[in-house]
Amino acid sequence: QVQVVESGGGLVQPGGSLRLSCAASGFTLDDYAIGWFRQAPGKERERISCISSSDGSTYYADSVKGRFTISRDNAKNTVYLQMNSLKPEDTAVYYCAAGDGCYIYNYWGQGTQVTVSS
Repeated sequence: QVQVVESGGGLVQPGGSLRLSCAASGFTLDDYAIGWFRQAPGKERERISCISSSDGSTYYADSVKGRFTISRDNAKNTVYLQMNSLKPEDTAVYYCAAGDGCYIYNYWGQGTQVTVSS
């Protein structure tokens, strides 16, 4: 069964950090571009980061640039999203997706909740 599963969400205070994981099963993650998205209540889904399969190049939305870092661990078939200096406006459900490129996604996870609050 082909799937991606996110984990690592939770409640964190403003200024804190979390690391989200995107684990793949049924396929090799480094054959695909991996994107991270988030959706807050009442807002559209936002693509916040992507790492390509070809050369490992990365993309970050302006809203997270300088605070979030995407990385791969091919041995663990996992992609991470390190989130630092978290703000209340980062509160959302975070999703990872695997695709043929950073604009076309084939497999989506179920999401993990991140809440930034004091």
